[in-house]
Amino acid sequence: MRRAAPDDERFITALGAACAASSVSQVRPIPTATAAQSFRHLRMFCRERPGTVDLIAAADGERAGFLLLLTDVPDEVTQQQQAFVAFMAVAEPFRRMGVGGALLAAAQTEAERFGLTHLSLMVSADNAAARSLYAAHEFAEERLLLTKIVSTGA
Repeated sequence: MRRAAPDDERFITALGAACAASSVSQVRPIPTATAAQSFRHLRMFCRERPGTVDLIAAADGERAGFLLLLTDVPDEVTQQQQAFVAFMAVAEPFRRMGVGGALLAAAQTEAERFGLTHLSLMVSADNAAARSLYAAHEFAEERLLLTKIVSTGA
């Protein structure tokens, strides 16, 4: 586990864009290209924030995944300072090998290093694999976003 270097940017951008569709809810389906574009916008937002920490996981000498951690965005309700996982992705060949857990552990270490008391993230209700990983790492549900379709948009 290490902090990202400038030459990791292509890896982060490519893997993030490829994995972005997994964060899309079945309630609001969108084309894969739109999800990828949304990731690129998130990436630009994170890069502009001085408190962003980009982490890279490696396995077998290859980049295996990344985590984008915001350390300067307070919780929107309590206004308490927190570390927030803006995005995490693990490359397909490295899934279910502990890479995601290692990234979460590194994010927790960073949160502690910054003196932050909470590590938060959001996950689509449809993403069972990610929810299982987060539960295994003792993340608790704090809020639920509820959505109702009110028009077909046609």
